[in-house]
Amino acid sequence: MFKKIGKLCKESYNELVHKVSWPTSKELTSSAIVVLQASLLMALVVFCMDQVFQLVMEFFYPH
Repeated sequence: MFKKIGKLCKESYNELVHKVSWPTSKELTSSAIVVLQASLLMALVVFCMDQVFQLVMEFFYPH
């Protein structure tokens, strides 16, 4: 059992070191900026939908 775990660890290490293509710092930064922009856009869309829903609900159920 421990031999299988050791073999798995060695194979995982070899794959991470030799087969995985890691992004450069510039690629990582640009990807992070894209994710940030998409997140902000989605937050804005949800906020607008919430505001419209609130107006509709207040029209039908005034306080």
